[in-house]
Amino acid sequence: MLDAKMPEAWRVLRIQSELVDGIERLITLKGAVTVFGSARFHENSPEYQEAMRLGELLSTEGIPVLTGGGPGLMEACNRGAFPHAGSSIGLNIELPFEQVPNPYLDIGLHFRYFFVRKFMFVKHAVGFIALPGGYGTLDELFEALTLVQTQKVKRFPIVLVGKRYWAGLIDWMMETVLERACIDAGDLDLFKLVDTVEEAAEIIIDYIREHNG
Repeated sequence: MLDAKMPEAWRVLRIQSELVDGIERLITLKGAVTVFGSARFHENSPEYQEAMRLGELLSTEGIPVLTGGGPGLMEACNRGAFPHAGSSIGLNIELPFEQVPNPYLDIGLHFRYFFVRKFMFVKHAVGFIALPGGYGTLDELFEALTLVQTQKVKRFPIVLVGKRYWAGLIDWMMETVLERACIDAGDLDLFKLVDTVEEAAEIIIDYIREHNG
């Protein structure tokens, strides 16, 4: 009976180890912006170039940039941030298809468990930016919205970049989810939709200046 329980006990210790390591490695991190986006965009895509620009805009202001640490738009945002004042940080995750950390990181952490990684994304964030992405981006976006909606975290800006990309989702939320009273009208005010990374960066920078001033 004891042997049968041992794998679960060791799993708890691994979870604890990831939490402790993440907290210690990021203990000095203040006022980071967490950026989500697809790993599937290539370097020559307009989305990759825009994500690089976003990282540059934030990091030039001394704002740490936190991503999932992988390729695609995560890499682009870290790449834009890397040469500038704000730290470039990646929280990588172990996946069935190997996700290799991108090379543009001042700090890179590796996680086995999604929920520990999510905790780290939120713990140090003063804002979330969602670039075009798939299930992972949607997962992180709605996690952030739920935490703010339920007041489990202090409200901070959540910005979606790309009106054309996000329009269908927002239409569904308004015309179906809100219409069926599964959310309140005020819940749609928990995020902002913009068309450019310049607009997204301005929202975040203004928020940080207002709350740090």
